[in-house]
Parts: sequence; structure tokens; C-alpha cells
Amino acid sequence: MTTFRRALVTCLTVAPLIAAIPQSARADAAAGYPSKPVRIVVPYTAGGFNDTLARVVGRKLQDAWGQPFVVDNRPGGGTVIGTESGLKAAPDGYTLTIASFPTVVNQYLYKKLPYDTNKDIAPIIVAGATPNLLVVRADSPFKSMKDLITAAKKEPGRFNYASAGNGTSLHLAMEYFKSVVGINLTNIPYKGSAPMITDLLGGQVDVMFDNFPNAQPHVKAGKMRALAITSATRSPAFPDVPTVAEQGYSGFEVSPWYGFIAPAATPRPILEKLNAEINKILAMPDVKAVFDAQGVTVIGGSLRDFESHFRAQSSKWAPVIRTANISLD
Repeated sequence: MTTFRRALVTCLTVAPLIAAIPQSARADAAAGYPSKPVRIVVPYTAGGFNDTLARVVGRKLQDAWGQPFVVDNRPGGGTVIGTESGLKAAPDGYTLTIASFPTVVNQYLYKKLPYDTNKDIAPIIVAGATPNLLVVRADSPFKSMKDLITAAKKEPGRFNYASAGNGTSLHLAMEYFKSVVGINLTNIPYKGSAPMITDLLGGQVDVMFDNFPNAQPHVKAGKMRALAITSATRSPAFPDVPTVAEQGYSGFEVSPWYGFIAPAATPRPILEKLNAEINKILAMPDVKAVFDAQGVTVIGGSLRDFESHFRAQSSKWAPVIRTANISLD
């Protein structure tokens, strides 16, 4: 055998072994994961569904794997503070972060973030999503979405809408709606849903989008009228409320979502292990009951599903923000 052939045989024999070492090591890391407490960063105050999601799933993961999953609420900065804390942690699977609508759109709302949305995030799973309701007060002259659009086109700028603050999902949902249906409404920003509802019912604002769980009780109580729902299909809770899409605007869908992410360099086998276990958790009847009570639909799916969702959300909201010239700097 020539020197060249001996070298070639040696390379072909050793190369697979070398390639297998890191894969094996990573598999071992996943097999032993978790071996200590795991932190779940929630970029919101305790209370709302983001916090509930972390606590419910965290308890189930702790039950399954025997290690504490500790919720760490870090609100502020439009979720930037908490998200930075989670993404700048060691990429070892021991720090997870709750992700939601701002995780995607903040890159377009701020000139500079302390992390790179497209490079520093490893998606784990989309846990759930909830639609918005387009609502007016019960005595509003708008009996349908068509009534609202017709009136707004007849008198551009006369009517206003409430939002939960500039750059929030409710603000961007209405800006998206305005661009699709071709109307002009004036934004009246509030600090959250509660004061929005108060002023809508009091007649200070004409219309608004609100998250399904917030608006639902007022619609059921007869204090608000729902003109449309932003999901792709009608809700079983309100089967008589049509979607925006079926009222002549095909493809219109807005559903704020909730999920889990990790730092980008987290080993893939650990991400896959988390994804598989959380999918099991989301299928549990008691977990589904928590989601249902909050008006949230269970989603689940693979790592690639979340990656695709992230890209689609980015492509959808970037032009909306640019066109409306929205900035939080």
C-alpha cells in the first residue's frame, strides 16, 4: 500500500470517529439534563398569561424531571430588560425565557437593542396564541365592521381608537387593520387594557382591539359589541362573531402568541428535549383548562415550526411598523 493510500484509509477510518465525538457529548449532555435548577425569565410582572405560562409549565417540568424550575419576573423596557437577562445567560439550557409578540417586533421599534433578535435566540416552542376582538360599546352606531369602515372612509380622521400603548400588539393590530381596510383612525394610547375599557365604555373612544380574555366578559355582559375576531376561524365562545378575513379581507389574522426561547448557542439536543416535554405538557387536560380559562389556544409543534413562525411574524410586522412610522426611541 502506498503512503498516499495509507493516509487516505486512515482519514476515512478516523474521520467518522472525530465527527461522532461532539454529537455524542451533546447527546450525553441532553441525557443528563437538567441536573440543577432551571431559571425561567418572564419579562413581565407577575399576573398575566405570560407569567401563568411560565409557572404552569415550570411546575410540570419539575414534576417530570425532578429539578426546580424557578420563575424570575424581570419586567420593564417593553420586555427588553427581561429578554436581555435571559439571552445573555450561559447557553446551557439552565435559563429559559418567555417569548411573545414584542420578542419579534422590538427590533423594529427600537434603533438599538442589547441583543440581536436574529442571532441570539434559539426558539423552543410556541405554546399558545389568542386572538383579538374588534369591539365598540353596546350603544355604538356601528353594528358591524362594515359600518365602521364606511363611516371612517366617509369622514377620515373623525374617529379614534384606544390602544394599550405605542408599539403594543393592540396598537400594531389596529395599524395593520387600518392599512388593510383603507381607513384613518386616531390612536389614543393608554397604559394597559383596563383604562382602555373604561374609556370605551364611557364613550371617550370609538373602537379598539383588545385581547380575547380582556374583552370577552364585557361582550358577554352586553356592555360591548364585538364586530370581528382576528383569528383565522370563528371562536366557539362567540360563534356569531365573524372573522375579519371572512368580511372581505382574506388572509387577515392577528393572534398574539406565547412561547419559550433560550440563548442561541444552547445545544440542539437540549432544545429538542425541552420541546418534546413541553409538547406533552400542553396536551395535558389540566393545562388545556388553564389555557381555555384565559382564552388561549394551545399551539405546540416542533423547533422548526417556531423558527418558521418567528420568520413569518418578522416579515409581517416590519412593514406595518415602517409604514406607520412607529418608534419607541
